Amino acid sequence: MIIVASQRAGAKALADHLMNDRDNDHLTLATIDGFMADDLHGALEEAEAISLGTQCTQFMFSVSLNPPADVIASDEQFEETAERVAQIMGLEGQPYALVIHEKQGRRHAHVVWSRIDSDTMTAINLPHFKLKMRDLSREMFLDHGWELPKGLKSYGQKDPLNFTLSEWQQAQRIGSDPRELKPLFQEAWAQSDDAKSLKAALADKGLYIAKGDRRGVVALDIQGNIYALARWTGVKSREVKARLGDALDLQPLSEVQNWLKTRKTSQVQSFVDQVKNKQARDMQPMLEERAQMVTQQRAERSDLKAKQDARWQREVKERSDRLNKGLRGLFDRMTGAHQAMVKRNETEALACLRRDQEQRDRLIHAQMAERRELQARATNLKAKHMADRKILAQQIVQYMNRSARGPTPAPSRTRRRNRGPNISR
Repeated sequence: MIIVASQRAGAKALADHLMNDRDNDHLTLATIDGFMADDLHGALEEAEAISLGTQCTQFMFSVSLNPPADVIASDEQFEETAERVAQIMGLEGQPYALVIHEKQGRRHAHVVWSRIDSDTMTAINLPHFKLKMRDLSREMFLDHGWELPKGLKSYGQKDPLNFTLSEWQQAQRIGSDPRELKPLFQEAWAQSDDAKSLKAALADKGLYIAKGDRRGVVALDIQGNIYALARWTGVKSREVKARLGDALDLQPLSEVQNWLKTRKTSQVQSFVDQVKNKQARDMQPMLEERAQMVTQQRAERSDLKAKQDARWQREVKERSDRLNKGLRGLFDRMTGAHQAMVKRNETEALACLRRDQEQRDRLIHAQMAERRELQARATNLKAKHMADRKILAQQIVQYMNRSARGPTPAPSRTRRRNRGPNISR
């Protein structure tokens, strides 16, 4: 199970994200423990209120639990992993909440702990938590007999398609998939060994380097969207500086933006819009099928929960009725019959809880199988769309290169050339 952790603030923002039922097929607040509130927003706001009595700003420890793509993890496995995280990080006994998400035919979970020890009113220190979570991830894969991903087989082999939250959010805002964008930057970086070859490799993919206003070296796509080059290539900023040399030699961001505006003709925009509109039409039937499926599955889960709750109430009453009251109850206590019946009731209650959980697990597995079949079709369609977008990008780059050269290098400090933009290839 891949475990990713962070210390953070922002109770409301995190609760909004974790309880977002628009982007998730199903969402379950599986556990909320140690808080007075019984909802996630109230619990995290409670943690934030307690933190105001300390100097701690990052008062939450947030962890995501991601099993392998072909594994449907159970609630019990997520709970077990959460317990192991708490033990390793010294968070045992701290208030926490566990939220389970299901989307795109996969199941993953998020756990959030309060770092504030309410007895001492201090924040629990979490040294080296990233390394500890990496080691625990590896243990979980070995314990369950899952195939280790490359990044865990040998430490240091980081998955090149690991995305930070900010990278994913940026790609979502501009309507792209980070799994499609990041490889473009990484391929260009791998294909180049100096500034000239890097510029050319990126330009072939419709990306143009500029000197950013705040983020050092950036790249722009033909839509004018801005990407921090170090982040999207997955290398250190010093490596970018070593390959590109002095950033003063790069053209300012504003000049490259202006050049792109002049080259982005109505015809180019028409090509882009046509492809986007066609792909949206292709995807619409699957989106409608997904919405219908989610509605039906949520109704099935709600119906099962209602039936289980009603049965549980009946069974509780039946177990309670077994305990005699009055003089007979007093006699049962004296003879030990009462204690024997209490033990029998506890055993039956535990068996009923397990039975209900097994029913929920069977329903979840059946629904996940149904969702995965739809997801497989959607993935195939997305792969075709990705190939179409790559062809479109190549055609647009060729069109732009035929019509004009790219942005000029920045002028030297001693003399400024008054010349139109061009791309050195």
